[in-house]
Amino acid sequence: MPRGDGRLSHDLDPQRPGPQDACGVFGVWAPGEEVAKLTYFGLYALQHRGQEAAGIAVSDGSGVVVYKDLGLVAQVFDEPTLASLRGHLAIGHTRYSTTGGSTWENAQPTIRATSAGTTIALAHNGNLVNTAELARQVAERGVDPDGSTSDTALVTMLLASRPDLSVEAAALEVLPTLRGAFSLVFMDETTLYAARDAYGVRPLVLGRLERGWVVASETAALDIVGAGVVREIEPGELIAIDEHGLRSARFAAPDPKGCLFEYVYIARPDTTIAGRTIHAARVAIGRQLAREHPVDADLVIPVPESGTPAAIGYAAESGITYGAGLMKNPYVGRTFIQPSQTLRQLGIRLKLNPVRENVRGKRLVVVDDSIVRGNTQRAIVRMLREAGALEVHVRISSPPVSWPCFYGIDFATRAELLASGLDNEGIRRSIGADTLGYVSLEGLVAATEQPKSRLCRACFDGEYPIELPAGNLIGKHVLEGVDRRVSAVGSEEAERERPVSSAARGATGHPFVHSTGGGDVPSHA
Repeated sequence: MPRGDGRLSHDLDPQRPGPQDACGVFGVWAPGEEVAKLTYFGLYALQHRGQEAAGIAVSDGSGVVVYKDLGLVAQVFDEPTLASLRGHLAIGHTRYSTTGGSTWENAQPTIRATSAGTTIALAHNGNLVNTAELARQVAERGVDPDGSTSDTALVTMLLASRPDLSVEAAALEVLPTLRGAFSLVFMDETTLYAARDAYGVRPLVLGRLERGWVVASETAALDIVGAGVVREIEPGELIAIDEHGLRSARFAAPDPKGCLFEYVYIARPDTTIAGRTIHAARVAIGRQLAREHPVDADLVIPVPESGTPAAIGYAAESGITYGAGLMKNPYVGRTFIQPSQTLRQLGIRLKLNPVRENVRGKRLVVVDDSIVRGNTQRAIVRMLREAGALEVHVRISSPPVSWPCFYGIDFATRAELLASGLDNEGIRRSIGADTLGYVSLEGLVAATEQPKSRLCRACFDGEYPIELPAGNLIGKHVLEGVDRRVSAVGSEEAERERPVSSAARGATGHPFVHSTGGGDVPSHA
């Protein structure tokens, strides 16, 4: 489906999705500020990480309110809604589903009241691999999951199931039991928390406002709310922010394994990871790609937008002219209207169209970020040939994606990945290009300026840094525990809270969930 920021995803057919982004999380503690609006703009900056649902939780010190719904951030929230979300701390989430339907129940943040009178709201970017074990822990504690089916909901339940402990103390007990990738922002009535798994697979950064603190998935979100970058949340670190200031605790020894695909595709070009801007890294990847796979050509063109920095680098290194060969519709966003078969056959023309006068009679180098199933590249090559291109040479700014991700990106299964069943020549023939070249893994790693040992490269080389469970205890449907009413799917993206009736949602269908702490969580419009 189209990306909400107008950038392209790899799927031309909604029934055959390509790689879906990790989610975006945001949190702010800032008394005296309009925290809901700050969170809104932070999520707006993170819209590229998820376009199916968005939510914000706010506390004024006496209770927690969650507002969430399907759609883009700008579709879910309006001025009156944000004005009603008053408080001094907030967290937010923007979602790209990996499992479960695109329904309100699957949106985040999750919320859970404890018997001690505290309410916990939580948002998660990543994916846990011991979901079945966590579900057993929830069952052993006698917690009613209310039909919840995700690792995010299970973590929230576990935090809320320790009424004898503060939320901070409960987190220091629960977090070491989580295995997999997680960048969490969560809150109770008075305190903002953030935590990152021991491997730091998914990014999470800390920023400073004049009157408060911010945590976010990317530095670009700090920029948009006027926060200065302080540092990254360290792998294995829990931070807490309240009226007493910021404090930090370690719950696991750090063993950094940052996601390499963030540099290729996920993160915004204006984001910085480990001191390196993503734009600079992608330009360097393009230069390396030109050195590894030169070709005689007349024009270098990107597949907008994620292919643009690498195409700039390729052109600069090769000396071939850089130009616009494909124009995207700048207003492409998420749509609830599925195309007819006729429109589906048009496929990528709904998103891209060739600049015919620029490509006619030219030998083209087309730079894209990755090939998953090959649908996008196949359509682009055909389109450019129809527009009169003499040759089409495809260059990819990542190695072949041959392995699925279990840490928060919804790649296809290995059987569906084009590179898992075909060699380079087979892929070239499949997409119809004259030549095909991928950047080497070594070249990609070098462009990040990070040691290879500090990066998760699993989708490229099959070396998973976090041990995966044996058998079938991972994936889309980890548990089918009907008796416990838990079907944990191994992804933070598919939580199911107690459904809110249409009457409770109000005329707009936009639901609030509100809690003043203790007992069940009532919902009201």
